[in-house]
Amino acid sequence: MTTDLTTPTADVAPIQRRVLRLLFSTQIVGGIGSTIGIAVGALLAAEIAGTAVAGLAQSAAVVGAALLAVPVTRIINGNGRRPGLAVAYAVGALGGVLVVLATQTRSVPLLFLGMFLFGGGSAANLQARYTAVDLAEPDRRARQLSLIVWATTLGAVAAPNFAALADRTARGWGLPALSGPFAFSAVAFVLAAGVLLLLLRPDPLLTARRLAAARAGESAPGPVTPDPAPAASALAPAGTAAAEPVATPTPTARRGRGMRAAWSVVRARPPARLGVAAVAVGHLVMVAVMAMTPVHLREYHSVDEVLPVVGLVLSLHIAGMYALAPVVGWLADRFGRRPVILGGIGTLLAACAVAGTAGHHTARLTVGLILLGLGWSATMVAGSTLLSESVPDEVRPSAQGLSDLLMGLAGALAGALSGFVMQLAGYPVLTLLAAVAVVPLLALALRPVPVSAPDRED
Repeated sequence: MTTDLTTPTADVAPIQRRVLRLLFSTQIVGGIGSTIGIAVGALLAAEIAGTAVAGLAQSAAVVGAALLAVPVTRIINGNGRRPGLAVAYAVGALGGVLVVLATQTRSVPLLFLGMFLFGGGSAANLQARYTAVDLAEPDRRARQLSLIVWATTLGAVAAPNFAALADRTARGWGLPALSGPFAFSAVAFVLAAGVLLLLLRPDPLLTARRLAAARAGESAPGPVTPDPAPAASALAPAGTAAAEPVATPTPTARRGRGMRAAWSVVRARPPARLGVAAVAVGHLVMVAVMAMTPVHLREYHSVDEVLPVVGLVLSLHIAGMYALAPVVGWLADRFGRRPVILGGIGTLLAACAVAGTAGHHTARLTVGLILLGLGWSATMVAGSTLLSESVPDEVRPSAQGLSDLLMGLAGALAGALSGFVMQLAGYPVLTLLAAVAVVPLLALALRPVPVSAPDRED
């Protein structure tokens, strides 16, 4: 196979299609693994450590996903997407095993350590969306990123149906009650890691770096020293034994490998700042309101009827988050990233208004939660795409890891504070404060962008 690196799109297209198919399938498996464990995490924590600290198990997984983004990003920077995603899933699998051991030994510290590491599965699921962008054409980036986000829907919807089956199966093997879903999650994460290690070849990030280096070399004046690795190996068809494309890091790339350097670049670029802020604030608002909605429903539903109602409301909320992600991606590619972010901001404000004034009207509250999911989807898809294309290639993985870190910490903070606000002031005040948190993001999105700003917004 001969490859013309001056016109790489046609050669890259088959690789990108294969990458998307692979990511789509592993995202379903990884989504099942993450959701099935989280679905019973609070119940298991209440069983071992008591109801008072049951919510902290969820927080441990959220914080774990956020903090694990840092070492995963370092692996991706140095070795590509394939080993980074595989390691994240492997850490999540280890966490699942530790939770099973904690259930057997009734060890609270081991339980929380396991839940922290279990967040590696979520970290891998989040990083997968950026993998879809590495080789995407500029006018299709948001759609292809949103496709991977949408794949999570299938896993999230299917996971609860596996929880009871996994628990019964594990009990047949002699494992304690409620540990089965985590054993099932560990198997799912190992499967996803193995598939990626075997089949995600050539690595999309390394291939993108190689193509960018080739284009830069051709545009530079004077003689260009050829890369010792043949270009065709970077774009070898699936099933061949071609070596991974290796892009030798430049001094700039080496400086770009770190959260501090990524923060400097993001801070200097208005579109990148907007992308990071949109993802973090959208997630903060969504978690704050969503986390306390079951508690609010319990205020005016009996014990017997509250669980089915909560299940329906949250299922429709999750549908709002993921089901229309491809439509959001198409809108971002068609009309630009900033308009979709503004639309997401407006939807989040509407969600807070509808949910906060719903009172005891469950149907109206459900509409508010659906709008909340749609607003999150718009800020997540458009913000992630805008960030990815607004920073240089050499710092892009670090900037993406920084965004996931801030998003996870924002969600953890929202989840921790929402309970106190709910107890002290009630659900309407919580939704009001969530709406107020959107205002700085709105101001940032409405700021005019300098013509010379190094970015892409449409």
